[in-house]
Amino acid sequence: MANMRILMFLWITTNMVQPSIFHAEEVQVFPPVNFTLTVSALAEVFLHWKPNPNQEPNNYTIRYDVEIITPVPEEYDTKKTHSFRTAVLHNGFSARVRTLLLVDDVERKSAWVSGELKPPPGDPETSVTNLSCSNYVNIYNTVSLHCTWLPGKGAPEDTEYFLFYRYKTYTEECQDYIKDKLDRNIECRFPRTHIDPEEVDDLIIIHINGSSKYTAIKPIQQLFNQNAIEKVNVPRNVTVFLQQNDLLAKWEKPISSFPKECFEYEFYLCNLKSGHKQIMKVSSNDFRLRIDVTCRYSIQIRANHYICRKRGFWSDWSEILYVGENKQENSIAWFLALLCVSSCSIALLVAVTCKINHVWSKLFPPIPTPRNKFKDSYSNGYERARTCTSETETELGSFAEDFCSSILEDSVF
Repeated sequence: MANMRILMFLWITTNMVQPSIFHAEEVQVFPPVNFTLTVSALAEVFLHWKPNPNQEPNNYTIRYDVEIITPVPEEYDTKKTHSFRTAVLHNGFSARVRTLLLVDDVERKSAWVSGELKPPPGDPETSVTNLSCSNYVNIYNTVSLHCTWLPGKGAPEDTEYFLFYRYKTYTEECQDYIKDKLDRNIECRFPRTHIDPEEVDDLIIIHINGSSKYTAIKPIQQLFNQNAIEKVNVPRNVTVFLQQNDLLAKWEKPISSFPKECFEYEFYLCNLKSGHKQIMKVSSNDFRLRIDVTCRYSIQIRANHYICRKRGFWSDWSEILYVGENKQENSIAWFLALLCVSSCSIALLVAVTCKINHVWSKLFPPIPTPRNKFKDSYSNGYERARTCTSETETELGSFAEDFCSSILEDSVF
């Protein structure tokens, strides 16, 4: 009887397993049909397909394996017959899909079906280069956006560039451009955008295309994580003061929807007396440091994200604040300075005195000797008269005196 039961069990088990194995091997898996790729938004592709009508309508679990080939390889599976993917499209886009069929815990796969989007026309050398963007959180919790770029090396001089940004489902063209010397757009500002300052990982899509009458300008797209490009605002209400031999600084967190625990700071201190500079990282909103109170210091602070989100760009430095005064510790220095000032004053006084004497001599010069206006016939006599006092002063004093007097009298007109 026991042997009979064993034989019956083996017969039932054999008849239950064999048909299933045979069925799984016999089921044919067909690839999807009507696979299409459509650009649905800036840097967004809509992938769509339909189940193969030849697939047996049994209660099998059907899924689809999707593989993005370019521009960035990616593979995922889905139960749906459509999918959206965000990717830069200026170099084209290609993908493929196949059917996954689960039969009795055995996964079977169909052949691949491929699709492709061709890249837009234009020489890559005409695309902009060095594209850089940053966003700011404003005082009313709105976000501004600022982008800069350089014209492509192969772009004609008449090229006009146009920038668009997309955030989620919203797309906007720039209306505020800054131009280069050739009147080409190289910078764009959005004072207010639809970017949510409290989102953490949403992407900002930047698209720049162009036009020229000489050639096709190839567009370019770039994806930015909004937290990675956020330029943090400057810390607010910075105050510094001295407390005995310590420097104390306090400030408030930057304008942001995030709490103060989300920020880190850099504290820039410069000793104006010695010229020594140092930058210290601080994770709180205050700072204390022992300093030389006989020196004067300049202080600046800047901020960045710390824990709550990815680090963006450091904020600008705060306005320069000063504390302390340079004090002389040695009385000899005061004496030398006083001696130097006194010496300079005396030298200046002497120079002024000499100058005054020189001016006085110019104002009152000595009376000159009258010029001789006699004819040549009297020149010898006049010379004799000039030298008579020196040559014959002892012997002919009275005669020379009378002669010189007569000449002088005759010379007056």
